[in-house]
Amino acid sequence: MARSLMAALSVVAGLVLAAPASAYEGLITKQSFEMDGPYTTVGGETIAKVRVGFETIGNLNAAGDNAILVPHFFSGSSHFAGRYKDDDKARGYWDAIVGSGKALDTDKYFLIGVDSLANLNTKDGITVTTGPASIDPATAKPYGMRFPQVQIRDFVNVQKALLDKLGVRKLHAVIGASMGAMQAYEWAAAYPGMVDRIIAVIPGATQDAYGIERLRHWRQVITLDPKWNGGDYYGGPEPMDGLTMALRLITLDALAPEWGESQGRKWAEADKDPAKAMGNAYAVQGWFDKAAGARAALSDANHLIYLARACELFQVGGKSSLEEGLRAIRAKTLLLPSRNDQLLYAEATRKVRDLLAAQGTPVAYQELDGPMGHLNGVGGIAQANDRIARFLAQ
Repeated sequence: MARSLMAALSVVAGLVLAAPASAYEGLITKQSFEMDGPYTTVGGETIAKVRVGFETIGNLNAAGDNAILVPHFFSGSSHFAGRYKDDDKARGYWDAIVGSGKALDTDKYFLIGVDSLANLNTKDGITVTTGPASIDPATAKPYGMRFPQVQIRDFVNVQKALLDKLGVRKLHAVIGASMGAMQAYEWAAAYPGMVDRIIAVIPGATQDAYGIERLRHWRQVITLDPKWNGGDYYGGPEPMDGLTMALRLITLDALAPEWGESQGRKWAEADKDPAKAMGNAYAVQGWFDKAAGARAALSDANHLIYLARACELFQVGGKSSLEEGLRAIRAKTLLLPSRNDQLLYAEATRKVRDLLAAQGTPVAYQELDGPMGHLNGVGGIAQANDRIARFLAQ
């Protein structure tokens, strides 16, 4: 079983990538942070005990102002770079831009990744997260769907508590991809005096109606699985069919037609023509089945539902309009959308760019290229290394 995020990504996204020539070679330790006392969510509900994992690289300076926070994307974790052990073949998802002399320069910056609440990767043996699969102290049973609804701002608030404990007084930058970019936006809006810069990769500053309905599809294929049982499946058969289908949909949405063109119309088995029998498949269909099944084995169905809901609810700053939410952002901003993103469109990010510029917020923009659509922001991040480095040096 794959033990790290890049291994899971390689399965899910078809990123047949060699390790970067200058991959970060350091060994990483997963650490655990527990909040003092109960946590009250943005929605006013209480989580009795919040515990999340985190990973750090580099050293915090005496002023506490050289920290860069790296919140992760939807299916990700805090493992943005490095390996857990010497023979670990799977690496952090942004190894290509982490290390001495690279954009996220480990000689200059103190880098921090944090596992989100309701993190998807509950079964990878490494991720630490509080969510629906966690034990409710009041019942001594898993929360299931009784777990409070959480939002992107809740992820940010938990991170803020961790940073306070670590002695971080100022964030040199917050950089994240996809759901991580949502957190970067939210950091800049929620704590404008603490954040100097944000770098939003394959970002979305809000969910429009189309995106909201798409996210419901991701959730609903799980709830339609009879084994979901209203979310109370712990200790019994899990809704693996629904979870696997959800992960197939997510993977397809995250890729682009250009990726599909490279796959062609090959058959899954050379002697089984799809035209001859309904059960005969194309190679791409077999690949999606295998990829989603492997990913589902690492994941929890209720956690996927909660993450999708958090993304549905997101609008920067929690305001009634995108324009109002963006007004709180004063941090220098670098936007890095993917040209052919089918999930969070570059056109929407261009609108954010224009709104930030109109209100006087310093903003820079560059589109990522490549055949992988949304996933260009993970597997293709190396192309932006120099641009990120210059921005961080400003």
